[in-house]
Amino acid sequence: MKSVVITGANRGIGLELCKQFLAKGNRVFATYRNNVGGLEEIDNPNLSTFKLDVRDATDVQSFASSIEGSVDVLINNAGVSDGRWQSISEIDMQHAMEVIEVNSISPVLVTQKFESKLKSGSKIVMMSSLMGSISDCMSGRSYAYRASKTALNMFSMAMKNELENQGISILIMHPGWVETDMGGPNAPLSVEESVSGIIERIEEQTLELTGRYVQFDGTPIEW
Repeated sequence: MKSVVITGANRGIGLELCKQFLAKGNRVFATYRNNVGGLEEIDNPNLSTFKLDVRDATDVQSFASSIEGSVDVLINNAGVSDGRWQSISEIDMQHAMEVIEVNSISPVLVTQKFESKLKSGSKIVMMSSLMGSISDCMSGRSYAYRASKTALNMFSMAMKNELENQGISILIMHPGWVETDMGGPNAPLSVEESVSGIIERIEEQTLELTGRYVQFDGTPIEW
């Protein structure tokens, strides 16, 4: 039985990750910020839920300390969207800073507080996006969200070598355009299909593959 930590797990991709990891017989520690959401409907003794603001260092440390033993998989899934601003003049700078704090800084904070819980062979998953790819930024817009995921990618690569020396690998994941609250109803990919692929990528992840940036089906993404 593996120990899996998933942030932002009350809905969408995070919730489905919980369901599929539990179905495989794993122990899952799932967090939510305000509303427990779909986690409330899961009846499984291997699931533990925690109210957590990933921006709060004290909260994150308390969460990490509450888990006995080591963690096999840490999935930094919690994230927020921006205002989908269409022009520079529309950008709400305060909101933009909040997006960057949640999407870029908080996954690093969570990783920092969980470092002592990780062991050789543990895996860290950073839930990024194709929108973090500078090469793919043809249309622009969604300024803060794009910037936040690009920053997350760089944070991940910057910590890669240090963690690799500890036997810990990092997987930077694009889940695809998924039919969730964030992805919208026109998305071509079901959450079940996306998460099934994500878990396949996690299971095949090795230390030799650390730092790879791929989508749910394993297709590499250009930086």
